[in-house]
Amino acid sequence: MLDSLKNPLSLIGRLLFALMFLPAGWGKLTGFAGSVGYTASGGIPMPEAATAVALVIEIVGSLALIFGLGTRWAALALAFFTLVASFFFHKYWAVPAGQIMVTQLLFFKNMAIVGGLLTLAAWGAGDWSVDAKRGN
Repeated sequence: MLDSLKNPLSLIGRLLFALMFLPAGWGKLTGFAGSVGYTASGGIPMPEAATAVALVIEIVGSLALIFGLGTRWAALALAFFTLVASFFFHKYWAVPAGQIMVTQLLFFKNMAIVGGLLTLAAWGAGDWSVDAKRGN
């Protein structure tokens, strides 16, 4: 039974990943100055460049997942981005005791997202994708 759901579930999964990253990337693009300030608050060097790189990864990566084009590379890029961002912005080990629970939850939620993206990188987009149509 689950084999018959493989392609629709793969498409839905790709769309849900894009739902997380595309609005975030768009928000960085349309609110660039504020995004740079937030990036700087995380201690990331060259916050303007880092924000520009982040928004490109989020927007291009999301579009790649939506269409299933270069899916494995897009998933790897988004996984790496999410992993790195988690260590800068969800440092539950370095926050006051009253903030640990939420910060830790966000950190481990991101680790689960990284895991899902790595699975997508390993298995590909499924048959309902441009990658499949191109024989990738």
